[in-house]
Amino acid sequence: ALDNLPKGGLSTPLRSPAGFHLLKLYDQRGGGEQWVEQSKVRHILLTPSAILSDKDAKNKLAQFKKDIENNNANFATLAKKHSQDIGSSLSGGELGWSSPGMFVPQFESVMKDTPVHGISAPFRTQFGWHMLQVVERRQQDMSETMIRNQANNFLRKRRFETELQLWLQEIRRK
Repeated sequence: ALDNLPKGGLSTPLRSPAGFHLLKLYDQRGGGEQWVEQSKVRHILLTPSAILSDKDAKNKLAQFKKDIENNNANFATLAKKHSQDIGSSLSGGELGWSSPGMFVPQFESVMKDTPVHGISAPFRTQFGWHMLQVVERRQQDMSETMIRNQANNFLRKRRFETELQLWLQEIRRK
């Protein structure tokens, strides 16, 4: 209903499950493309434990890196065999395409600084010791996804406010 409405324009009556609506367009913002750099990465996670010390986990990953760089091992094979990340180990450590904000800051920082096809040095997060490989990078237009997320957030917030008011009324009655 708002697609072809000029600023200050009034829509035709609209029907929704909540009733009838008239929309007036006061202003328009955004609408441009939202380009985001995405990285396709894979990683190996080793979690220190009573059996594997913090130092040993780091050293093990450092050895894996040397083996890969010397063509004595394959990253995906090592990830399948040694990674303790249950979600990605079966797929060779693949984490798929990631957008900014998906991972913890330490992981994101190392991912950003690692060149394509490069392998990072072992690094620590709250999950344990990681080593990652950036497989590919791309620029992706996320405008449609962002608009959809904003709309979902707005609807969730409105529904929450409605439910909150009903709950408060019920409490007051009791």
